[in-house]
Amino acid sequence: MESGTTGPAAQVADDLTFADLGRVLASGCDDFRANPVFGLFFAAIYVFAGLALYYGVRTWGQTAWFIPAIAGFPIIAPFIAVGLYEVSRRREAGLPMHWGPILGALKGRGDEQIILMGGFVFVAFSFWVILAHTISLIFLPNTGMETDGIAALQTEAGIAMLAVGSMVGALLAWGLFSITVISLPMLIDRDVDCITAIIASVKTVRRNMSVMLAWAGIIAVSLGAAMLPFFLGLLIVLPVIGHATWHLYRRALSISAVE
Repeated sequence: MESGTTGPAAQVADDLTFADLGRVLASGCDDFRANPVFGLFFAAIYVFAGLALYYGVRTWGQTAWFIPAIAGFPIIAPFIAVGLYEVSRRREAGLPMHWGPILGALKGRGDEQIILMGGFVFVAFSFWVILAHTISLIFLPNTGMETDGIAALQTEAGIAMLAVGSMVGALLAWGLFSITVISLPMLIDRDVDCITAIIASVKTVRRNMSVMLAWAGIIAVSLGAAMLPFFLGLLIVLPVIGHATWHLYRRALSISAVE
């Protein structure tokens, strides 16, 4: 991977606006239109994983497991988007688009920082699935995640389980969003360690709470809606959101490419 920005990390912005979200989404669309093959490739991995997950739980007769698994599926989206951040970085820098360095972005800068973050994301997803199972056992001890669990969700206990599970899942998703939204593109762009990148990400969220809440909402609603038609909507939504997140990172570190 050609070198990106080095040296001390830039100060994170505290003046993000809702208009910035519109601008970064427009820039994300431009990046996707300019290099659609890369966006479709990474999105296809996500789509295939979702379909494989659905086929797996149906084959094992544990269809109700699909609900918590798919609810937590967006948790791993930031890691899938790492290659998209590299595409946007290269386009911004005027670098040639080659598969080697773009796929190599998943390895980071050879210091295993991206891999460490990926491992953390995977652990968070696994933790959510286990947590969702635990919540189901508390509210539906005689049904849980068995085959007839879908019908049980329509009961009073099932509705309560969904309410609690949704709140817990939202808190977990928000926490993971806060530490990855800026840190992952930063690790692509700068020679920093995970802790430095995470601190910058959390600071950005804390200093721009309303805007970042809106961005998290846009991501959640967009990915959720895109997963409904057999995950196929992700072929468009995931690349646009991924590229847009890169531009939001650039804006947050006061080195915007969207102005």
